[in-house]
Amino acid sequence: MNNSIEIQDMSVNRRQLLFLLGSVTTAAAFGVFPNTSIAETKVEEIFKVIPLSYDYNALEPHIDGETMTFHHDKHYAAYTKNLNLAVNEYPELKTKTAEDLLVNLDEIPEKIRSAVRNNGGGYVNHTMFWEIMSPQGGGKPSGKLAKEIDRIFGSFDKFQEEFNQQGLKRFGSGWVWLVINQNQLEVMTTANQDSPISEGKYPIMGNDIWEHAYYLNYKNKRDEYLKNWWNVVNWEEIEKRYEKALK
Repeated sequence: MNNSIEIQDMSVNRRQLLFLLGSVTTAAAFGVFPNTSIAETKVEEIFKVIPLSYDYNALEPHIDGETMTFHHDKHYAAYTKNLNLAVNEYPELKTKTAEDLLVNLDEIPEKIRSAVRNNGGGYVNHTMFWEIMSPQGGGKPSGKLAKEIDRIFGSFDKFQEEFNQQGLKRFGSGWVWLVINQNQLEVMTTANQDSPISEGKYPIMGNDIWEHAYYLNYKNKRDEYLKNWWNVVNWEEIEKRYEKALK
């Protein structure tokens, strides 16, 4: 009897945590805590929620299906919705890609600049994030990218170590990246949903280190999440991004 009560309580706590994480992300994307749900607001969908190319639970045990469902369907969807809300106010922005908006933040009307920075970053960052993971991921890169990683960092293992360390040291929420900066590989981090694109750098790989990306499975052990994430890295897609960046 007591065991069933414990299980029921754990289930309730888990649902409460999911609700809390979702509420905080939506509010943070706005910069406020709105009284009405964004789902009630009708907007033209310039930017679309891109569906996953794999099942929500396909990355288990490294990333659990519950986290992926909530991450994609709530957090990512909220960033997409809020970006559309901002752009809808200025018809001249509707012809631009999300990347264009982030590259030229200074040209965005001040009224929506923060919304575009936060939600445009969230949209671009996550759209890439889903693509650079795969159920068949893991291993190491090959070809030009592998050689360049060895040249810049000394070895793949040293690159992994630096990537993980920078992700671990980033205080609060943010991302850790492998970017092209003036035709050279560089590891960096950004706060919140800021994108390296806004700094003139091209991200070829990034790991989401917001708590909502790992907390259900790893709790406060970000180091374990960073270590295990390599098992789902889609090097084929990352190598395509690297080739595109060089061009």
